[in-house]
Amino acid sequence: MAFLGTAVRDYRFSLMRDMMDREGYDALAFTQADFFQFVTNFATDVQVWERPIVCIVPRNGEPFAVLNELSTNHWRFTREAQHLWVSDAAFYSEHPRVGARLPVLGQWADMVAEKLKGAGLGRARIGADAVTGPLAKAAGLLPHLKLEAATAECRRLRWVKHAEEIQLMREIASLTDWVQDRYRENIRPGRLVQELDMSMAALMAEESARRFPGEALEILRCWTLSGPASCAPHGDGRSSGARIEEGHGLVNIVIPRVNGLVVENERTWFCGKPSQRQVKLFEAARAANEAACEAVVAGKPVCSIDAAAQAVFEREGVAELILHRTGHGMGTLGHEFPEDMAFNTRPLIAGEVYSAEPGIYEWGLGGFRQDDTVVAGKTPEVLTKAPKDLASQTIH
Repeated sequence: MAFLGTAVRDYRFSLMRDMMDREGYDALAFTQADFFQFVTNFATDVQVWERPIVCIVPRNGEPFAVLNELSTNHWRFTREAQHLWVSDAAFYSEHPRVGARLPVLGQWADMVAEKLKGAGLGRARIGADAVTGPLAKAAGLLPHLKLEAATAECRRLRWVKHAEEIQLMREIASLTDWVQDRYRENIRPGRLVQELDMSMAALMAEESARRFPGEALEILRCWTLSGPASCAPHGDGRSSGARIEEGHGLVNIVIPRVNGLVVENERTWFCGKPSQRQVKLFEAARAANEAACEAVVAGKPVCSIDAAAQAVFEREGVAELILHRTGHGMGTLGHEFPEDMAFNTRPLIAGEVYSAEPGIYEWGLGGFRQDDTVVAGKTPEVLTKAPKDLASQTIH
């Protein structure tokens, strides 16, 4: 089952109720696109700074949402697919109507305030994922309502995944492994890097249609950096016309999002026989990645993942080539919470999911990074299984 079902819905709402009990909130308010999807299972289709949205989850009572009219039919499609977790939705208009009038954008705050009063929350204490301007204005219309920023506690809701979420992430990871195999078949000297990536994304779309028919696939990245450009983790800004050359090292990353869950899969490749220096840095990055994956153990500090990778780089004498942390949480977003892996001392919890992506970067030569998606547990579970050995990653 690729879509997230009622078991995930019940699990997430139980986490929200526990949070409200713990913090003394009468309700929670979610205004950011990622949190809105986390709560409703609806893939938000607007920019929330332009078209504000909110989902209110009372401690007692049914949740309700306020959306822009642009989302009307998308919401209906999701409801008819029986994927929606919230049934009460009201819509506001962004254009004038002669008849069948709805509240307009300028009345958003009044609309939300009336919905809160109607739900018996006019005097409530409400925790919000973010106290945005529109939400604060709505709260200001209810003088006895107390609105508080609860960003840290809301982020905590997304740490530990339900078993069904992890199963879907396994299936997504298998798709990314399949795409990495297609890269192995298609890397060759002279090929345009962007054309390669577009071709691999098209193949992913076809394969996803076989594996996840009728589900929501977003291809966030099929992206490759080839040669010296890869020494900048986000590229050199000159991608148009870039070609793979014999002797280049390549770093690629495959990131799909299926039904609101993201997996990362990144590998380092060689087009032709690598130099001794390339082999040394490749093997250091591979060993650091394996050490990081092995450190995703429940009960150990979050920062032990980064420390394990850094220890390898220190041992290999290449630590000065590190430019970023070892990884981050995975889930609703590609860069999920927690994002402060290198400095977070709390214990890892079984069921959390992380990227393990230590990398090193040498000017004039390139980048060397392997990235796996890993589930924390007594024994870590590495979801992405594409090969990482030198022989597999060298294209002759």
